Amino acid sequence: MSLAVEPAAVQKTVYPILFTIAFTHLLNDMMQSVIPAVYPLIKEQFSLSFTEIGLTTLTFQLTASLLQPVVGFYTDKKPLPMSLAIGMSFTLVGLILLSMANSFGMLLVSVALVGMGSSVFHPESSRVAQLASGGRKGLAQSIFQVGGNAGSALGPLLAALIVMPYGMHSVSWISVAAVLGITLLWQVGKWYQKHLYLKKSKAVVHDARPALPKGKIVAAIGILLLLIFSKYFYMASMTSYFTFFLIDKFHIDAQQSQLYLFAFLAAVAVGTIAGGPLGDRFGRKVVIWFSILGVAPFTLLLPYVSLFWTVVLAVIVGAIIASAFSAILVYATDLVPGKVGTIAGLFFGLAFGMGGLGSAVLGNLADHTSIGFVFKLCAFLPLIGIVTGLLPNVEHKKL
Repeated sequence: MSLAVEPAAVQKTVYPILFTIAFTHLLNDMMQSVIPAVYPLIKEQFSLSFTEIGLTTLTFQLTASLLQPVVGFYTDKKPLPMSLAIGMSFTLVGLILLSMANSFGMLLVSVALVGMGSSVFHPESSRVAQLASGGRKGLAQSIFQVGGNAGSALGPLLAALIVMPYGMHSVSWISVAAVLGITLLWQVGKWYQKHLYLKKSKAVVHDARPALPKGKIVAAIGILLLLIFSKYFYMASMTSYFTFFLIDKFHIDAQQSQLYLFAFLAAVAVGTIAGGPLGDRFGRKVVIWFSILGVAPFTLLLPYVSLFWTVVLAVIVGAIIASAFSAILVYATDLVPGKVGTIAGLFFGLAFGMGGLGSAVLGNLADHTSIGFVFKLCAFLPLIGIVTGLLPNVEHKKL
């Protein structure tokens, strides 16, 4: 018997679990985001090209993406609550190896292990968030996502304050966060295991939603994946190369560029808070329209303005574009009920995969053209958001 339990089966929102899983998401993504944040240091230490920087991101994101749908599909059939803590252990080992890396090959192995930790963490933690949502799935997904986005914002700040002044060996200090994460996730896993056990003998409760033909569901999932491509290819240009763009165009130092990257990622964290609740209230499709297509005027302006306005526009872009993922993910799980792990694994996996592929492609493009050209080209990506109009209108109850 499948243990895939719909969130509606939980009558009340379990905030302690939601906030704990969001905090561990913060720790997970904070440690991950240290990797691109120290790229200027790694590039100098190993004498890397932009192409090799892109390959580093690709290695990290591939292990973080390809395994996620597999993990999600398997855990839909057989949930593994304690795998949350085990996944964080991969991240711990990866960070320790990264702090000791003395070759490009060792660098790739270390980031691959961090990616594997992420691939285990995201599908199961997404299921925990929905299971504890009490039916308020948009709110739960936003709380979960804002933890990750806040962590992504803190990574560059830690890099600026710790790694840049003290060198790559100091990355091992950040691995203390992994130990804290393992401890918390072990406790969450026990709650998760107990909850599943209590629900084994109960009927699965499904949300009321309109039935759509299989063809329309497949087409809608395809459109959502295209939107993920648009969002995360653009995000790759910002997370991996925004610091290089600022250094190249405005001749600021690496430490200052990390602070501006932090400002962008902090805006992403803030913007995430709004996406889920607004989707619960007004519908996911409206939020997706605004988040992807609505950001285009700002991305198109960003490569051509002064340093002050570049940072201002980056903050605006981060805040707007951040609201998309929660809406997209919940919309997709509504389309395919009972498959939270599979859908979360697919969409998180594609998000990481697009980020990695985008970083590799854009790094190679930057080597053959310029970092400025890359940003001018990527500015057009949000225009793909126009395909949101092809999504079916699915009504959501106002909670």
